[in-house]
Amino acid sequence: MRTWWLRGTTTSYVVGVPEHGQWAQLVAWGPGPAPVEVVGTEHFVPRADVEPLEYAVRGVRYTAPVDLVVSGPDGCDELRPTFTHPIHATRPAHLPHAPTAISGVNPRPGRFTDRMQPGEPAMRAVHPSNGPGEDGVGPAGEVGVGEELGLEFVDEVRGLGVVLHYRMVGDVVERWVSVRNDGTEELTLHRHDSAGFVVPVGNTVKYLWGEWNSEFQQASVTLPRGRFTIGSAQGITGHSYSPFLATDGDVAYGVQLAWSGSWEMSADVDTTGLLRIQAGRSASSLGTRLGPGEIWESPKAVGACSAEGPDGLARTFHEYARAGSRKRVPKVLYNSWFATEFDLRAEHQLELARRAAGIGVETFVVDDGWFVGRSDDTGGLGDWEVDAAKFPRGLDGFIADLHGLGLDFGLWIEPESVSPTSQPAQEHPEWILRTSGREPVLVRNQLLLDLSRDDVAEFIWSTLDRLLSSYDISYLKWDANRPRLDTGDVRRDVDGLAVRNLYAILDRLRARHPDVSVEGCAGGGARVDLGMAARVDTLWPSDNTAPLDRLKIQQGFRTGFAPHLMSSWVTDAEGTHDGRQRSLDFRFHVAMAGVLGIGADLSRWNDEQLKTAARHIEQYKGFRELIAESKVSGLGSGVQYVGPRKSVVFLWETGDGNVRGTLPTRPRRVPLAGLDPAKNYRVGDHTYLGSYLLQVGVVVDGSADSHCLVVESID
Repeated sequence: MRTWWLRGTTTSYVVGVPEHGQWAQLVAWGPGPAPVEVVGTEHFVPRADVEPLEYAVRGVRYTAPVDLVVSGPDGCDELRPTFTHPIHATRPAHLPHAPTAISGVNPRPGRFTDRMQPGEPAMRAVHPSNGPGEDGVGPAGEVGVGEELGLEFVDEVRGLGVVLHYRMVGDVVERWVSVRNDGTEELTLHRHDSAGFVVPVGNTVKYLWGEWNSEFQQASVTLPRGRFTIGSAQGITGHSYSPFLATDGDVAYGVQLAWSGSWEMSADVDTTGLLRIQAGRSASSLGTRLGPGEIWESPKAVGACSAEGPDGLARTFHEYARAGSRKRVPKVLYNSWFATEFDLRAEHQLELARRAAGIGVETFVVDDGWFVGRSDDTGGLGDWEVDAAKFPRGLDGFIADLHGLGLDFGLWIEPESVSPTSQPAQEHPEWILRTSGREPVLVRNQLLLDLSRDDVAEFIWSTLDRLLSSYDISYLKWDANRPRLDTGDVRRDVDGLAVRNLYAILDRLRARHPDVSVEGCAGGGARVDLGMAARVDTLWPSDNTAPLDRLKIQQGFRTGFAPHLMSSWVTDAEGTHDGRQRSLDFRFHVAMAGVLGIGADLSRWNDEQLKTAARHIEQYKGFRELIAESKVSGLGSGVQYVGPRKSVVFLWETGDGNVRGTLPTRPRRVPLAGLDPAKNYRVGDHTYLGSYLLQVGVVVDGSADSHCLVVESID
């Protein structure tokens, strides 16, 4: 067995290729050696069907799930690639750790070699270990931080090459695959997963499910044997499931897919009891064509492991997301949608802005309805010109008034959709995504632009660039309020090209307008994934802002996605599922646990409410950077953000206990996490030893429905 060792911060990932070279397999993953090796003799199936394969190809594996299926003109869909050599690629230091997740066909011909290709990182051969070292793995063939490992397999009969790519970032291993057509005839990819992750321990699989207004609900399924599959066929990440699967236990494993189109993830426990998670783009019903000399590259799948259980796994994913994000202090924003909806009038907006500035808000965002033809949701999308009737002094005049109040300006836009009566829809019907010979599907009174087309991508980019260059906009809320249902041109990889162009626009926007913060929104949380997380500054988890509903949504969000991405507003909305009213303190404490925003109709708030809001906003500004950068620990009905010298603790009383105090009870105590047991800490007016706070905890006043406690080291 030739092995390569990818060393993380506290864990390692070891992959090996047997001497026969027919596949790569997992040797170890985690804080130490793990039981993944098969013992005994297989019967009635090939050996590959029971081994812990890193990437399973149809033709090497038969009865167990596979990750790649490719057919040629002869109709045969079997491959038998064999290992040729390993490749190292050293990433330039300035490249972010976040996944690029660009997926599609690259027309560049040729084989992967040890020579440097134009525009590529330096490539060099890697010498694997000739045999196992201590504990059967050994450090030989170690892959350094920031370096990529590629394992190339070639099927000479079919004329096809497959490269399995690896890179370790912290305790997260990035994996993706490149498929290359070296032959003279066109091939078809019928299945093309990014990776298969063998999970050494555990068979209880945790996942996030939901629907509009109820995203990121936590659930689990135990698989003694068999298969569990989630995904999206909507051309967008979707409300129904997140591309996230994890295991429970003292050592927790998790897998995510950095992709914002259609996707599928499966957990399969084989008859030996071993769990394997597959992650990849959804395959087209007709397959994806790969012409001679072309290369298809998958999005990244990322796997993480933590010896600190589910909380530790969440923290590992948080660190990974932060490594690829821009570091900037989140500003407190006000969004006028819930106050006005489509009834936009500049003077009314300014009155809201005055109140917002008075309580400490820093950015004022004008939502849907600012452009011509937009009195309701039946028109206007695509005609991105300011409505002079709503802004008599123009948008420049309105922005100047905001600046006079000390506020930055933000704007809502939905650039991927158009209304049927809009100018782009009328002048360029070829831009509308449609199934050949059919009328396009109308959802929410809007049509979808075919973003797989480069001319459509250029229209969207030029629209955004014109607005951001013409007006002093510091915040952009990018919305996407419908799925991609029409198939478009079935001969093209519409899903891959559309997401590629989406990412390219976002990357271009960040490079051309680096001072503009971008919020990703999709009818709530329908486009929350690591591909978007690497390209926007915040993500909108849900349109549901009611406190008790939102609390569950945010708890689920944090299991896979970092708090600095979690945009959260204080509103007066009633719950979709739990309509019990909570205090304004409770609502602020829920929103302050992420990136704080206000969405209530401030013209209806009295002086006491405004005073309460100002107090909370001032407190939030004192620890907002800690929320964005610290380690997170769950506390049952609360959460703790732990920094080097300061922690912020949020505790919520959801109203399910003896909150009226009508029966005898004792003060609630909540043990904290992440503190130094030997240090002293100040909590309010009291000082406690860290060991006391870790074991006994803080005493909670039962008369309040929520608490925000700042814990500071005084040593």
